[in-house]
Amino acid sequence: MKKKILLIAGGYSNEREVSLLTAKSVYLELKKNKKYNLKIIEPDGKFVKKLRLYKPDIVLNLLHGRYGEDGYIQTILESEKIKYTHSGVMSSSIAIDKELSKKLFIKNKILTPKYVKFVFKKNLIKKNLIKNINKKLDFPVVVKPINEGSSVNVYICNKSSFIKNLYKLKNYGEVLIEKFIPGREIQVAILGKRKLGAIELKPKRKFYDYEAKYNPKSKTEHIIPVKINKKNYDKVTSIALKAHNLLKCRGVTRSDFRFYKNKFYLLEINTQPGMTSLSLVPEIANYKGIHFIQLIEKIIKDASINK
Repeated sequence: MKKKILLIAGGYSNEREVSLLTAKSVYLELKKNKKYNLKIIEPDGKFVKKLRLYKPDIVLNLLHGRYGEDGYIQTILESEKIKYTHSGVMSSSIAIDKELSKKLFIKNKILTPKYVKFVFKKNLIKKNLIKNINKKLDFPVVVKPINEGSSVNVYICNKSSFIKNLYKLKNYGEVLIEKFIPGREIQVAILGKRKLGAIELKPKRKFYDYEAKYNPKSKTEHIIPVKINKKNYDKVTSIALKAHNLLKCRGVTRSDFRFYKNKFYLLEINTQPGMTSLSLVPEIANYKGIHFIQLIEKIIKDASINK
């Protein structure tokens, strides 16, 4: 009997196109294996109806960003008692909330950049805000939404560009202002309870932003193995595993770090990392001898409810 796998992709977030690319890559890979019945759908107003009609054995969650990796879709799948991949409701909602996850990191002695939460108000005095941020964090700073993925609407700001970039995010209502940490960009993948590995990125752009992640023309350099000593390699992969376990994540996660002055700063943990041709987790897995199809099947094997 063929296993019915429902791939959910697209959705309502700013990362819809990337999610669809991920689904296409995964679908083409799984299609090679004749033991699966496959279907791709986008969640919409008739999502639950479609779920009940298809009656999948497993939902392979390939959504990114809000509604896909924030606990929303996971809540629906839990209520329908359908096994699904990646992390559960609580883990997903905490991981995507950059303020909440930072508080947990700090409480558990995981180094992360200093930050303040900023709530937009009509009576904002710009001069006072710049003075306050300069005192608390010192420029440059990073301005980012609290609950977006893939570096969507993230800006590195100095004093002169700060207010202009901050107001680009006014529609969010509240944002995170974080101390900018220079240095090397290192990302670590965890699969289940296993340290899968690390990769270093050298973007041609200011940092590893949305364009650098998904546009081949951005020519971001991927360095694997990472050129750090064994002690530091063990340290960064252990921090990633600690964060993964702390949030009770499942399946695969990718943690983003800055390495500066021999210290690793955890920026965030991603519970639904991309699986496109440019994605980092498949690249790390491949380097460790796990082919793309094997990686997908390991994620599928971990699917469950009540997590």
